[in-house]
Amino acid sequence: MARIMQVHDSIVIAAEPLELWEQIADPSQMGRWSPENTGADVPHPGSPATVGMTFTGSNRRGRARWVTSCTVTEAVPGEKFTFEVRAIGPRKPLLKGGIATWSYTVEPVDGGTRVTESWADGRTRWPDAVAARFDRFVTGGQLFSDFQRGNIAGTLAALRADVEGAPRSGGERALRD
Repeated sequence: MARIMQVHDSIVIAAEPLELWEQIADPSQMGRWSPENTGADVPHPGSPATVGMTFTGSNRRGRARWVTSCTVTEAVPGEKFTFEVRAIGPRKPLLKGGIATWSYTVEPVDGGTRVTESWADGRTRWPDAVAARFDRFVTGGQLFSDFQRGNIAGTLAALRADVEGAPRSGGERALRD
């Protein structure tokens, strides 16, 4: 069975597209919503990233901690923000290669803005069987596509709760703990 290389999900948030984009396009803010990202070291915290900007992301899943080197590939105000994860490692992002691409689109709809978060597996050269074995080992039994579906749903729910001021349910951060 061929692995699923991309997953995405969407949510409608009662806010303006540019307001949401400005928050999402600042990688230092992602730790507020993501089940496993704990933040990012960026050149200008509090400001949206620009195309070509690099940043280091910090992540945690259970006891595992790692960092990533990322490059912003799209930054269209009020519309789209995309970055590629180009290196990964436990303390420094030393293992280089295609890791993943994360993308966020925002579009006005009745009642607010639809935010779509997408993940694409960058490990295109890995044989499916090797990727599946690795995925199950590092996620506790899931393929990355299934695991990332959960991460995306948790991130989007936490983003909406943060922006709209709604209380979060206890399960939205469970993947981080």
